[in-house]
Amino acid sequence: MPSATKPRAVRGGIDLGGTKIEAAIVDARNNVLGQARRPTPTEGGPEDVVAQMIGAVREAAGAAHLDTHELIGIGVGSPGVIDPVSGSVSTARNLPGWEGHYPMAAALSKELKAPVYVGNDVQVATDAEFKQGAGKPYKSVLGVFWGTGVGGGLVLNGRDWIGRGGAGEIGHVVVKVGGARCPCGRRGCMEAYAGRAAMEARARKRAKKGTKTDLFKIMEQRGRTRLTSAVWEQALHRGDKLAMQLIDDAVTALGAGVASAVNLLDVEAVIIGGGLGVRLGEPFVERIGSAMGPHLFHDAEPPKMHLAALGDLGGALGAALLVPRRRTPS
Repeated sequence: MPSATKPRAVRGGIDLGGTKIEAAIVDARNNVLGQARRPTPTEGGPEDVVAQMIGAVREAAGAAHLDTHELIGIGVGSPGVIDPVSGSVSTARNLPGWEGHYPMAAALSKELKAPVYVGNDVQVATDAEFKQGAGKPYKSVLGVFWGTGVGGGLVLNGRDWIGRGGAGEIGHVVVKVGGARCPCGRRGCMEAYAGRAAMEARARKRAKKGTKTDLFKIMEQRGRTRLTSAVWEQALHRGDKLAMQLIDDAVTALGAGVASAVNLLDVEAVIIGGGLGVRLGEPFVERIGSAMGPHLFHDAEPPKMHLAALGDLGGALGAALLVPRRRTPS
């Protein structure tokens, strides 16, 4: 139901992940007025993903008693290579059928009747943690978001660092030369060992070869078609040996990869977020910190380690920060 009076500086934010789409409507003080979550399609192409994004924003706006055209803008945190000027997204390999360029901003704006701004999913989540969450005490932070893939975001001396548009791809730091095949097509990337999609592929391969595991029973019991973060958490609680081994491998890879990034950048703090990071929580933040130790050059003063304070909503809140506080005159 639309509001009786025109809202002031109300924005939308969309966190587009490999498993879920999270949408939030926030006011000028970043208070959440409405939110919605939908599963990310596993088949089709960009049009199917965008259709779910549109549905999520409309649902969130409805919860806030607004129509989408009343928003001053909508920000999107998306995986892939982002063109911030045109709002197009390419090579988002954790999304179905998304190899070429797709005009995401134009497609969303046409249906939602509001300006759309697109940024990298992990960078906007890191920016939200820096401004509103665990990163507030620091000037330089590295965000590591452990989910379907492993993404990174950087704030250096108080400013986002995106390089030429592709900075922060920490999941593709090589942790083993000639190692496991990564979903990106290369070998030995951290994501090949720690990304949830890669971990699931390894679990399926091992299960087919006869390794006993409850992972897929839990998945079916929860009505899922993929090994979500909640499935991994439950399997760990049950003491599932395969789940424990694959998670151990992931932590080892994260330790080596994140330490390498810290050796290069010497940030004050590392913030662990993402679906798996948030779900597994503080004990695994500590485990990643311990796994980093042997690889840190400046080991006498390691960076502070924090769990993302904004939880699952961090990506959507960060996306909303992409929207200018005043609508650009048309």
